[in-house]
Amino acid sequence: MTSKSSIRAEMLARRNALAPDIRIEMSLAMADAADEMAFDPGTIIAGYLPIRSEPDLRPLLARLRHRGARICLPVVLDRETIVFRELVPGAELISTGFGTLGPGSEAQELDPDVLMMPLSAFDAKGNRLGYGAGHYDRAIARLRGKGLSPRLVGTAFGFQQADAVPAEPHDVPLQMILTEQGLRSLSQGV
Repeated sequence: MTSKSSIRAEMLARRNALAPDIRIEMSLAMADAADEMAFDPGTIIAGYLPIRSEPDLRPLLARLRHRGARICLPVVLDRETIVFRELVPGAELISTGFGTLGPGSEAQELDPDVLMMPLSAFDAKGNRLGYGAGHYDRAIARLRGKGLSPRLVGTAFGFQQADAVPAEPHDVPLQMILTEQGLRSLSQGV
């Protein structure tokens, strides 16, 4: 099996090679595809603001809010911990680590019901590859430690699907993937 670092490098190089206008079109298609996501009004959905060549979820998050979701964004507290703070219209955004912006300390911390995560790569079994810092792994473990089980939705472009992503015992597989091609459930393997 190919190593995590080589899969990450290959997929990020592909993503970085996308022309900005193509990335915008693919991000807008992801917003359209998210209309398939079922949730109750008041559901807390964690998204993120894009860095580098990530999909731009802002149109998608606006649609989810319009459908009744409460939106929150990750904030890096230290090298080990991220929390999720509510994003409300008109609130000031501050630097929250890793080159992204998010709500400041005055924003309410929320525990997401749905956790949308940026990815370097994913496979059909739901194995995911982030950027290697483990922030989302620790956030998922923290939420589960509170007795919560958020729905895990990876967000990536379709070409970021790998044949197989190596998984370690602490890795929690995705339940769904959202790409410009649609929203789909992933096989959890048995």
